[in-house]
Amino acid sequence: MTGLFSGMFGRGPAAAETGGEAWLRAMLDAEAALARALARTGLAAAEHAEAIAAACRDHPFDAGELGRAAAASANPVVPLVKAVTAAVGGDAARHVHQGATSQDIMDTAAMLVARRAGAAAAAEARSAADGLAALAERHRGSVMAGRTLLQQALPTTFGLVAAGWMAALDDAAAAVLAETGERARAQFGGAAGTLASLGDRGPAVAAAFADELGLARPLPPWHTDRGPVVSAAGALARLSGAAGKAAGDIVLLAQTEVAEVAEAGGAGVGGSSTMPHKRNPVAAVSAVACAEQAPGLAATLLAAQLHQPHQRAAGAWQAEWEPLDRLLRSTGSAVSWLAESVRRLRPDPDRMRRNLDLTGGFPLAERVATDLAPQLGRLPAHELVQRACAEAAAGGGDLAAALTAHLDGLRTGEEIAALLDPAGYLGAAPALVDAALERHRAAGAR
Repeated sequence: MTGLFSGMFGRGPAAAETGGEAWLRAMLDAEAALARALARTGLAAAEHAEAIAAACRDHPFDAGELGRAAAASANPVVPLVKAVTAAVGGDAARHVHQGATSQDIMDTAAMLVARRAGAAAAAEARSAADGLAALAERHRGSVMAGRTLLQQALPTTFGLVAAGWMAALDDAAAAVLAETGERARAQFGGAAGTLASLGDRGPAVAAAFADELGLARPLPPWHTDRGPVVSAAGALARLSGAAGKAAGDIVLLAQTEVAEVAEAGGAGVGGSSTMPHKRNPVAAVSAVACAEQAPGLAATLLAAQLHQPHQRAAGAWQAEWEPLDRLLRSTGSAVSWLAESVRRLRPDPDRMRRNLDLTGGFPLAERVATDLAPQLGRLPAHELVQRACAEAAAGGGDLAAALTAHLDGLRTGEEIAALLDPAGYLGAAPALVDAALERHRAAGAR
């Protein structure tokens, strides 16, 4: 991707696997694989197949020219086949595109582009997850406020927060690899999905075609079953969501009034056009911007599967190409930006603890009620602590003092102070971090 927006929306190795040239390469790879499949099944001479493959490999074809010519046939395969046929010449030329229809080549190319860009995006997700694993391990016990509905809730640790981001990325990246890799299917059905022009050898050619490309076999053809495309789209949108969620949290935690993390991007990074003091978390912001595109792009692909009349769609199939390409690029960019944000990230455990202390122990009220429940009963304990909280909140006083007054004879001031210490009410947070890290490392070893 090039142009004014390429720096933000064309970042990372996935971007290089998308765009017109990437699709052209995939289409040519499909045509070459078809020629070899014809030779494997005895429908073409080996030397003819090699001549076609050589023309596809060493092509002088221009994606822009083919795109302009595609307007006459509503797909770029028609002008490409003419160009390849002319380049091959001789007896071998009659085997170019033999038995195929345009959708066979375009759908197969889509699966190849998705596999290549998907693998690149998953690798970037792994890089981001590795960085988060290091943060989770380092901050396993760094206490911070857990927040629900944007308000402080119970204490948690930054290690568990980072581990949660990491686990979501791991799962989403695995889904992308599955849907764009091992489950990606070649397409081969001929004019109306019957492979009639190849006689009884059609299924064998389809199987050989898929095997040549390392794709799953397309039996039966899926011309109007867009499952492979929407499955890939769903996995990509999930990965975008995982990246965008983590990046969005980083943006919130980096707010001036929160300041629990910061991106250390170096001189000139994160600045404002008008405010010299600003140091914005621009990598996280860019990750969010890329991820925000995924829902709309995925929705277009999901909608296209509804309009697939009979044996060949009229327009809905063509509507998939650009959204799929953009979804692959934006997903790859989102995870690449997140990986950069994680590399720059500087958590501040002291600030986390100070922010937690701002609430004067209120998030630990549940712990006090739980501690009293065996002695007083669950509901009386809850009501007693609730009254103390209301009194402290109304008077702007100290919760520990209010609880000490209400619990006179039940708990000492020292015991109440210990109950209100957030470091003592982290539940299984450390164990959950350890489990997530073990799972992450096991996934990396596979």
